[in-house]
Amino acid sequence: MIYEKNLSDKIIDCAFEVHKTLDYGFLEKVYENSLKYELENAGLQVERQAVIQVVY
Repeated sequence: MIYEKNLSDKIIDCAFEVHKTLDYGFLEKVYENSLKYELENAGLQVERQAVIQVVY
């Protein structure tokens, strides 16, 4: 459980850093690229827009 909390904290911190730096007004791709950059700098492995199977 501690690992998941630390991981969640890292992700949230990275998202806040992107928001603090860019604020609002950019296209989604700018935020996606920026979040990927922050997550990788935090030591996390990132895969953007991975294809997943959804059963509906």
